[in-house]
Amino acid sequence: MSTETHHHGHTHRLDLADSTVREWDATVLAADPEQGIVLDRSAFYPGGGGQPPDEGVLIWGGVRTRIAGTRKGDEFYLVPVEGDPVPPVGTAVRGALDDERRTRLMRTHSGLHVLTGVVFRDFGALVTGGNMEPLTARMDFDLAEVPPDFKDRLAEAVNAEIAADRPIEVKTLPRDEAFAIPDIIRTATNLLPPDIEEVRIVDIVGLDTQADGGTHVASTSMVGRVEVVKMENKGRGFRRLRIRIV
Repeated sequence: MSTETHHHGHTHRLDLADSTVREWDATVLAADPEQGIVLDRSAFYPGGGGQPPDEGVLIWGGVRTRIAGTRKGDEFYLVPVEGDPVPPVGTAVRGALDDERRTRLMRTHSGLHVLTGVVFRDFGALVTGGNMEPLTARMDFDLAEVPPDFKDRLAEAVNAEIAADRPIEVKTLPRDEAFAIPDIIRTATNLLPPDIEEVRIVDIVGLDTQADGGTHVASTSMVGRVEVVKMENKGRGFRRLRIRIV
C-alpha cells in the first residue's frame, strides 16, 4: 500500500485529495499512441498497493478516447484503448472515470483495511501480500496459529466494525510525524521508499491507521458486508484470506 505526493511528473493527482471526483476538466500536456497521454490534472488512480488502475474516457471535440489503464514513469501516462484517437497536445478534454468500477474498488480497499485492522488488533498479525479486484480480494497474513472458528469469528468482528460506521479520514503528514504513529506500517516489509518526505495516511477512526496511497469510501458503513470466503494455509505460518464484498 504505497504513498506519493499530490503530483506525479507534471500531473496533479486529484484522486489523492478527493476520491469522490469522477469528472473533471484538463489539458493534454503530452500525447503519443505508444507512450500514452499526459494530462495536467487527473483523477485516474494509477494502480498500486494491490489496487488496480482506473478505467474511463477522455471526451474532446465530440470524440471519445477510452482509457484502458495507466503507466507510471517520469510522467503519469494514461493508456488509450488500441485504435482509439489520441488528443493532440494543448487539447482541452473532459475526463470521466468508470464510476461503478472505481466505487467498487473503493469499497473493497476500505474493507481490506477493516480486515487488516481487526486481524492486527485481535491476532497481532502483519500483512505479507494482497491483491484486489472490484468486490473481491485476497490478503495474506503472517499468522502462525488460528483457532478452529477463526474464519467465522473474523467475519463477525469485521462486519461489526463496518456496522459501527467509523469515519475514514485521509491526511498527509511529514515523514517523521507519520512514523511517530505506532504500527503505521502494517506490512511485514516496509514498502515506503526512503526518499518520500510526506506520507499519506488513511485512518479508520478508532480501529486502524495505515500509510496508504489508495482510494477509499468515507465511512465503514459504505463498504457493505464482508464475506470471508476461504482461508488457505500457504506454509510457514502464512495464511491467505479470500473475501467478497456484498
